[in-house]
Amino acid sequence: MGLWEWFTDPANWSGPNGIPVRLAQQIVMSAIAMAVAIVIALPLGIFLGHKQKGGGLAINVSNIGRAVPTFGLLVIFAAWEPIGVGNLAVVLALIIFAIPPLLTNSYIGVRDVDEEVRGAARGMGFSGMLMLRKVELPNAVPLISAGVRTATVQVVATASLAALVGGGGLGAYVVEGFAIQDFTLLTAGAILTAALAIATEGILALVQRKVTPKGLRDRDLALEAAQ
Repeated sequence: MGLWEWFTDPANWSGPNGIPVRLAQQIVMSAIAMAVAIVIALPLGIFLGHKQKGGGLAINVSNIGRAVPTFGLLVIFAAWEPIGVGNLAVVLALIIFAIPPLLTNSYIGVRDVDEEVRGAARGMGFSGMLMLRKVELPNAVPLISAGVRTATVQVVATASLAALVGGGGLGAYVVEGFAIQDFTLLTAGAILTAALAIATEGILALVQRKVTPKGLRDRDLALEAAQ
């Protein structure tokens, strides 16, 4: 069976192993992992950036997170009896995988707000939480949203590894294709995973543009034109 026949076969679009179900599984796992990672990493990164302290902590945590292979985490969690094989092990590994870019970008985004902007805000009586809410966070939005975008795309693509530890998702097609030497099934799984990652990137690029204040968008466009 060729790829076109596989994708147009109604049997592959229905039932527990159909594309909609496995696509939903991958999206749900990714969404849960990103939600938890955002709740953990963004407040910590923003706090450290606002205080302009703890940079070593943020960078070291990020470096450690990047150094630990996601597949290794999957195996460790799946082998740990309280968790076991399945989607929970995958979500936990993806949370750890997502934290580094979120933490780094939120920390640097807030820390590196132009001191002249901060000085002008202080002259207007801004301090503490007002400074963070009205000045630092709006200026840090482009870098923070870029971190969320990067982490989400990486998580969506990496969630395909779930099938290796008994989880669901689009990676099941790839694993099954390898197991039975069905290269059409294997390729279809790879195409679906890539398509989901590309679609996620495109959607989040639009969201990033929408949440970035217009003044910062215009500034970035001017900088790009100057280069």
